Amino acid sequence: MPQYIDQLGRKIEINKTPQKIISLVPSQTELLFDLGLDEEVIGITKFCVHPEHWFKTKTRVGGTKQLHLEKIKQLQPDLLIANKEENVQQQIEELAKDFLVWVSDINNLNDALEMISVIGKIVNKEEKVKQISNGIQESFAQLQTANHKLQTCYLIWKDPFMTIGGDTLINDMLNHAGFQNLFEEQTRYPEITIEQLQTKNCQLLLLSSEPFPFKQKHIAELQPLLPNTKIILVDGEMFSWYGSRLLKAPAYFQQLQNQVLSLTHARGTE
Repeated sequence: MPQYIDQLGRKIEINKTPQKIISLVPSQTELLFDLGLDEEVIGITKFCVHPEHWFKTKTRVGGTKQLHLEKIKQLQPDLLIANKEENVQQQIEELAKDFLVWVSDINNLNDALEMISVIGKIVNKEEKVKQISNGIQESFAQLQTANHKLQTCYLIWKDPFMTIGGDTLINDMLNHAGFQNLFEEQTRYPEITIEQLQTKNCQLLLLSSEPFPFKQKHIAELQPLLPNTKIILVDGEMFSWYGSRLLKAPAYFQQLQNQVLSLTHARGTE
C-alpha cells in the first residue's frame, strides 16, 4: 500500500487514487484545478476564490479556520488536503479520526515545491505536476533583482499593524523579489508600530491585499507619517499563495521592481 509522509511528518496510506477530495486551503485548491481534478474535488472553503467557477459551484465546507465538520463528514471524502497554519489543529485532528488528511507546512519556496510534488503523486498527476514545478523553478531562476535591496516592511494587518517575520513564506518571496525584510529577525507575524518604521528607516512599505484589504486611502493616511518611505499596494496572493500561482509570481515581482524603480526616479526629479 503506497505510503505518503505529509509536511508534519505524518504517514498516511492511500491504496487508490482519491476520487473525492476536499481542499481546505485556497492556494492548494487552485493547484488541484490546474491539475485537472474538476470531478474529483467535491468540497472547498469559502475563501477558495480561484477558479471562480469552482467558487460558485463547488460545495463550501466553511472557512479555513471554521470548518463545518458535519458537512465534511456528510460528503465522505477519501482525502482532505489541509495546511498547518491556515487550518485549526483541533479540527484537523478531529477529521483525521475518520478520514485521510494530508497536511502541508509551507515556509519557503522549497516547501511549496515539495508539497506540489507529493500532491501530484497522490492524485496521479505526476507529469502535469512536473510541468508546473519546472515552470516555477525556471521562472524564479530568470527573475532579475537590484543589487541593493531596499529595507522593506510588508504589512498584512491594520489595528494593530502586523508584519511578517523571517520564518514565513512571504519573507522568502520578498527575498526572491529583491527586497530586504526589516523584521526578518522576528518570527511569524509580529505586531509593529509606525514609530518602529520611522526609527528603522523603512525605505519601502508594501501594503498587502490580504488578509487585510489595504487600499489607496491607507497610503494617503500613512504617507504623511512616513514622508521618506515609498508606499505601494501589492497583490497578497503573489506573496503568500504556494500552489500553481507561483508560476505567475516572478513576473509580478519583476513588474513590482520596475514600479519601485520608477517611483524612485519620480521622487528624484521632484
